Amino acid sequence: MKKTVLHDLHVSRKAKMMPFGGYDMPMQYEGIIKEHEAARTGAAVFDTCHMGEFRIGGAGALGDLENILSCDVSDLAVGACRYGFMCNDSGGVIDDLIIYRIAEESFMTVVNAATAESDFEWIRAHISKNTSLENISAETAKIDINGPKSPHIVAALMKEPIDELKFFRFMNNFYKDTELIVSRTGYTGEIGFEVYCPVGIAVEFWNDCVDHGATPAGLGSRDTLRIEMGYPLYGHELSADRNASQPAFARSISKKKGFIGSKAVLNPPIDSRILCGISIDGRRTARHGDTVKNNSGKDIGIVTSGSYSPTLGHAIAMAYIDKGYENIDTILTVVSEKYEVVGKVCQLPFYKKSTGRADIKLYLS
Repeated sequence: MKKTVLHDLHVSRKAKMMPFGGYDMPMQYEGIIKEHEAARTGAAVFDTCHMGEFRIGGAGALGDLENILSCDVSDLAVGACRYGFMCNDSGGVIDDLIIYRIAEESFMTVVNAATAESDFEWIRAHISKNTSLENISAETAKIDINGPKSPHIVAALMKEPIDELKFFRFMNNFYKDTELIVSRTGYTGEIGFEVYCPVGIAVEFWNDCVDHGATPAGLGSRDTLRIEMGYPLYGHELSADRNASQPAFARSISKKKGFIGSKAVLNPPIDSRILCGISIDGRRTARHGDTVKNNSGKDIGIVTSGSYSPTLGHAIAMAYIDKGYENIDTILTVVSEKYEVVGKVCQLPFYKKSTGRADIKLYLS
């Protein structure tokens, strides 16, 4: 199993380690709920060094990326980033990723750990001779810090001001004279940052974040945070055999261009299911793979993610259900191997008070 550059640090802090995406990753330190609340009300720092980063450039890069990605790339400004899908010919999602425009003909993609190797091969097979492709994952560390107190921490650690950095934008900055990238894309819903830095300074930067007040957080709380926001996770809400139109992330799918799989994505099967939120009273929750039934006991869907919501105080889940049952407040039953729970369809996201898009200046005053 692979290890990130921060692995020994996690073990020394007695984190509970578990496999994720081919890596031995921290699931929690002092507890998922505490770490979840730190991201919502203070600051939480996450090891996301397992993610993959590719550099794509050259005269053919823009045209190739327009063909490979579901989102529009040509109107992406230098210094901006965008969420999108890589689809196969049948419209299934090979991976979801974020594309960064570093310069006019230079881009960086950030992909999921479990699919990084196959993603790289897919991209390499679909680029022209005028496009260069480089896997920079081994030399790049990625650390995320989220929460309303994170702007103060990041501002204190960076050489250049961050107060003008907007949502889904990034900037070059310096940490102790080492150049790095700071972006704002977010996977928790709260205001925060992704820091891409050389692996050689990752441990020092992590410790500085903690010394300035950030709570070390594992992937367990990262999962509960993203479920509250209704964000997808590859292998749960997204997969190669599920049409990219089904998660209802229309903003990530261009209608202005053709891309690999676009015919199938823009004209999905009539009987395809749709992703919905389910609110469940109490703490007993649904889990990935549980069956969803209507009030007559008919199977109408499957749960992709479920959790107790520390912020809302009750269980929540996301599920793909048959069209016709997606109306708000429709009563559904979720059946697991050991029990059944009753819930109702609700609008995503579950958590409505996210600060992710807020003006940083409001948190630096």
